Amino acid sequence: MLEQFNALVDGLPPAMIYLIIAALVFAEAALFVGFVFPGETAIVVGGVLASQHVLSLPLLLVIAVVAAVAGDSVGYEIGRKYGPRLLDVQMMRRHRAKVAAAQDMIRRRGAFAVFIGRFTALLRALMPALAGSSRLPYPKFLLFNVIGGVTWVVTFTLGGFFAGTAFEHAAKLAGRGLAIGLAAAAVVGLVVWSVRKHRREAREEAEAQAAEDVAEDEAEEADESAPTLPS
Repeated sequence: MLEQFNALVDGLPPAMIYLIIAALVFAEAALFVGFVFPGETAIVVGGVLASQHVLSLPLLLVIAVVAAVAGDSVGYEIGRKYGPRLLDVQMMRRHRAKVAAAQDMIRRRGAFAVFIGRFTALLRALMPALAGSSRLPYPKFLLFNVIGGVTWVVTFTLGGFFAGTAFEHAAKLAGRGLAIGLAAAAVVGLVVWSVRKHRREAREEAEAQAAEDVAEDEAEEADESAPTLPS
């Protein structure tokens, strides 16, 4: 996914790259784009481009933070307006176990769940709308939204920036061919880790969903077998 995004922005003027990054970060929670494209991919590549002096790092940080906070606020309003009806959307039904886990986190952690959810791709897309549907007070939501947004953007953008800087430094010391080889090995390792993580999360979600279905079936059987009192 990093390579796909890098190819997408290759050769574009900086203003357009800023716009694409802002749009993806904003849409992650506002339009649930995070189900298919994690916004952190965009800001990591943005950090790499900043290390190559294609983008301004301070400007990138400001744009990404504003987009993240604004996108989550729109997601919150969608959840507040549509409430339980939002859970009937097909993509929400496909991730019922994750939705239930996010709702439970909001009940237990309150506004702090907004901060925690910022660092998990699927929860990042879900949490704002679920916070709105649970009627979490907006001032509390906004506070943790801002704290989480700033922390998330700074962490991943600087991660991309320092990774790009390290690559250029390695290329000067060891030669570009060796540096490219090391970078390729790192990318392969990252892809393998990401695939395994995705499979593990999918397996855990499937197991949680199966357990939930079994519990529902047992509850239905118990209701059917319960004796009816004479009227």
